[in-house]
Formats: sequence, structure tokens, C-alpha cells
Amino acid sequence: MTKSRVAITGIGCVSALGMEQHTIWKNLRERIISCTPVPDWLFHTELPYPVFAAPQEPLSEAGRDLLEDTLSDFPTGVMSRTLNLAVSAVAEALNQARIDLQYLRRKKVGIAMGTTVGCTFNNEDYYEQWRRGMKPDLAPIFHYLSGNLAQALHGILSTQGPSAVVTNACASGTDAIGLAKGWIASGACDLAVAGGADELSRIAYNGFAGLQLSDTEQCRPFDRHRKGLNLGEGAGLLVLEEENQALERGITPLGWVRGYGSASDAWHPTAPHPEGRGLKYAFGQALADAGLSIQDVAMINAHGTGTKANDLAEANALSDLLPKSCHVAVVSTKGMTGHTLGAAGALEAINTLLALRQGVTPGTYGYQSSDPQLPVNPIPQGISAPLPTRIGMSQSLAFGGGNAALVIEARP
Repeated sequence: MTKSRVAITGIGCVSALGMEQHTIWKNLRERIISCTPVPDWLFHTELPYPVFAAPQEPLSEAGRDLLEDTLSDFPTGVMSRTLNLAVSAVAEALNQARIDLQYLRRKKVGIAMGTTVGCTFNNEDYYEQWRRGMKPDLAPIFHYLSGNLAQALHGILSTQGPSAVVTNACASGTDAIGLAKGWIASGACDLAVAGGADELSRIAYNGFAGLQLSDTEQCRPFDRHRKGLNLGEGAGLLVLEEENQALERGITPLGWVRGYGSASDAWHPTAPHPEGRGLKYAFGQALADAGLSIQDVAMINAHGTGTKANDLAEANALSDLLPKSCHVAVVSTKGMTGHTLGAAGALEAINTLLALRQGVTPGTYGYQSSDPQLPVNPIPQGISAPLPTRIGMSQSLAFGGGNAALVIEARP
């Protein structure tokens, strides 16, 4: 008997590109971007580094409807911005998968969420007032206590099943999807919601600035003149289930998560291995898991942050992995979304799926001048590349040397 594949039946996403997938894809294709100074409604800073902020109201209309329909005991009044972003994404994903709450609650549901800090870095004002002997509002503490995204979503949806929060820095969202793929394949749950969410915070913003990894202009992944990254925020979530189950419900999958790989550089607390050692292992594992070769792959959505070290390590790894006769479209979407940290891997997996379904990938916004030090260069800004197959890879490189890769196949 042929083993059922892990199907993607719904996706939901929020980023600086928009509040739902169709707007995000339209803006991605038309290069409509929103990279601005930090809005005052997020936090105040005098530093000059722009960010990719999601809309000020993080809860979409679909997310609001979902909260009204759940009638759960979850205290929605203490929901953080990160959790609101996640709820917006999960509402869109469930709607597209045609899964209502009644059906959901009859199933064993796995929830795997990637995040780096969630809302836990936005408590500064509270602690400053507390140290002065004042009696500050306790909302930040309640946000912190409800900050376990997977547990919170289970509480909102009133579902039961495996629950995990993955905090593997910038690879968190990719790893969460890989984990959920394993749950479905092993029968640990009937369906899974997997991805990542992160909001912008002043501490993370200052941290990247302190490491001299931020650019005062819009980031330029792989470009000769790149100077660093821009932070962003958002959420991306996929509904995963066995293909046979989806077909029995009358649902045609959007695509499939074919393979997943994860490996560590074991090299440096923040810098990647110069040759991309861990990425090579993760890349190979993902292809082996999918039962495919690199010749089957049409595009690679690179991590592509725009920092000197990341782009060099990633290009070196890809140079070793891609045969000279293999013409794979390499892109980075961070010039359109910023680096959304724990949400990055999930948002980029979704962008990969959208491109594969359309049969074309937009170029790398911000990349215009090739760097002679890089042995592999992406599709430039303003150029669209046709995709001969519907199979792609999305990969993440994280602080601490974590590397993760997904193989995704789309249904046209």
C-alpha cells in the first residue's frame, strides 16, 4: 500500500506585505513594499535602522471572526501582538482548508509553533516602573504567561493533541513545519497547524544593531553592497494532513511537504560556518527524506538575510550542492518582508509554495550588483524566472548554527 503524503490544505500569513496570501503574492509580484522607520506605535528608538512592520492592527477580520466563534475560556484580553498575528494566520489557513471548529474538535490536532522571543521582550516599561516602586499595569505579565503560542492556540480552538513551541532562532518556523510533518507521517495526530510568529521588539532591534548586523537602508540580499538585515514581523501557518484524509473530505491539496532536514554547524554562537557545513547536511537530509535529487528542484528560497557572513556561507554551501549543469532559480524574499525571525521559515515556505503554484518566481528585491566573492548569485530584482517543475526548497540558517530545509511540492 502506498503511504499517504503529507498534504498542505490551507495556508495563512501576515507580514509587511499584507494580511492574507492573495495580497501578499500580489505585492510580492508587483514589488510593493513597506520598509519604514520604526513606527511609534511599536516602540520609540533614535536608531536609524528601518523595519518591515505588519499592520498596526494585527488581528484580521478572519481572526476576529474566529475568536468570536470559538467561545472558549481563553482570556483574549491578554493576547499579545505575536498571538494576534498567529490567530490571523490560523484563521485564514483553516478557512482555506475548509475546516470548521466542529470538525476540528473531533480530531487530534497537533500545533507546532516557531518563535524566537514572542512577546517576552516587550515588558521593559513594566519592569522599569516596578523597580521604581510603582504599581504598573499587569498586562505585560499576563501577555508573558499566555506567551506559549502552541498552548494558547489549543486553548483558543479548544483542541487536543501534540503541542510544541520551537525556539531555534531564525530556523524556528522551518523546524516547526518539519516537526509537524513527522507527526502526520507517524500518525501522532489527524491534522496539524504548523508555522511561526514573531512581533518586533525594541530589545531584539537593539540587539541586532549592537551586533552590527542591521542596515540603515533597505536590505540587499547577496548584493555586492549589502550591509546587513532589516527586521520584520509576521506569522505564517500551514494546515497539514494526510493526503488521503484531505481527499476523503473533498479537498484538493495545495501541495505537499515532501522532505525535511535539520543540522547544526557546531561552529560559533552567532556566525554561520563559512562553508555552510550544517546547511549542506540539512539540505541533503531534506532531499533524501523526499526521495528526490537536486535535479528535481526548480527553485530555492534562500535564507538570504543581506548580512556579509550569512550570504557568503549560504552561497558557498549552494555552490557545493548545485551541479554546474543544474539551473535552479535561487531567490531571497527578505528584501520584501524583512527578517521575521521565528516566523521567517514559515513565511518563506508559504512564499515558495505560492511561487511554485504560479510556475514563476519573482526575483530577489534588493539584489542588483553581483558580488565577486559569492560563487552563487540569486535571480536579480525585477526579473521573474519561470519554474520548469513544481518542486522547491526553502531553507533557514539560525544563530547558534542551526540549519533547516524543507522540500515543498505544489499542485498547479
